[in-house]
Amino acid sequence: MTSPARPADAWEIEEDTVGILRGLRVLDLSRVLAGPYCAQMLADHGANVIKVEGPAGDETRGWGPPFVTDGTSAYYHGLNRNKRNISLNLAAEPGRAVLTRLIAGADVVVENFKTGTMARWGLGFEETLVARHPSLIYCRISGFGADGPMGGLLGYDAVLQAYGGLMSVNGYPDREPLRVGVPIVDMMTANLAFSGILLALHERNASGRGQLVDVALLDTVVSLLHPHSAAWAADGRTPKRTGGAHPVVAPYQVFSTTSGDFFVSAANDRQFAALMTVLGRPDLTADPRFADNAARITHIDELAPLLSELIGTRDATQLAQELISVGVPCSPVNDVGTALMAPQVRHRGMFVDTEEYRGVGVPISFGRSATRPPSAPEPRGASSASILARLGYDREEIARLVAEGVFGATEPPSDDRSQ
Repeated sequence: MTSPARPADAWEIEEDTVGILRGLRVLDLSRVLAGPYCAQMLADHGANVIKVEGPAGDETRGWGPPFVTDGTSAYYHGLNRNKRNISLNLAAEPGRAVLTRLIAGADVVVENFKTGTMARWGLGFEETLVARHPSLIYCRISGFGADGPMGGLLGYDAVLQAYGGLMSVNGYPDREPLRVGVPIVDMMTANLAFSGILLALHERNASGRGQLVDVALLDTVVSLLHPHSAAWAADGRTPKRTGGAHPVVAPYQVFSTTSGDFFVSAANDRQFAALMTVLGRPDLTADPRFADNAARITHIDELAPLLSELIGTRDATQLAQELISVGVPCSPVNDVGTALMAPQVRHRGMFVDTEEYRGVGVPISFGRSATRPPSAPEPRGASSASILARLGYDREEIARLVAEGVFGATEPPSDDRSQ
């Protein structure tokens, strides 16, 4: 998936890298969550990713506690592994000159600057880069898109949860709407950007041409509204908050047990019959109020208290074993630590605990292809000198850039590759 010919010395290719995207050159100009997470996923699958940070650094480096051993936040560490890092002051022309040379060697650029920033620097995709680098894939991530009535406005996960309707269906009907407990809009936007980049790479294999991948948090949150959006489109009724329950399947919700909260799903009549047998009330399957899913939804206010009473006397672990054995999906409600340490999670490699990295693993695996072993994010600017040397800058030029403040207050560390 590499681009048509580029200068061989313009970008360092890591010969020992594994992964389907090995050799792909990605320039990560993004900050906070959606862009960095997208670029991290590309790196996990072998792409050679360079992250550009300004002199102040990505603000998420300070989003803690907790902080890891190098003083950087755990938040940042979860989004920026397997990348090299260069610090550039893009507010100054010399920094933008370095950026221009980095773009020339890239297959993919990921950015989430305020709309118009790259164009103001003379590096807008439509205005400049598409003509200068016709094979470049340029992923632009924004809050509301670049144009339209709200085009260019800043977007944040919780704001889009509110604006896009997601918050309105999350929480209990007698309480205020709730933000989803993870930044789901940002994270799903990252996944859509990742998918869009791969689609553009596939198309480039046939056409030889790059293109814009335009991803907006607004579009993401609207795409997440199913089944509420489909229901509203069908009958125009405003969906209501249902707490832990499902709006169109019953029972499908959280109940209390003697040992903690417990989720159970009996999404069809067979599962409901099996559930009621385990709970000692098989007679309820013959009750017309609970005869099928539509009836159970209609009479959920009568069904839920009955189930609460029956489940409330049971131990969660024991009940889970009994229900799973008869094909009823269910689980105790685990906290984050319990989930990460669960035997099946560890078996799937979804928690990594090595000398190099401690955190969540790669959620896509393959039959033949490997993914890159995770390594901790680099300090800001750690690879500045080596990247500049690979771009053709000599010692005197690098020293001049340092004196001009291109890297901020900190001189880029030297290593054997910069000699």
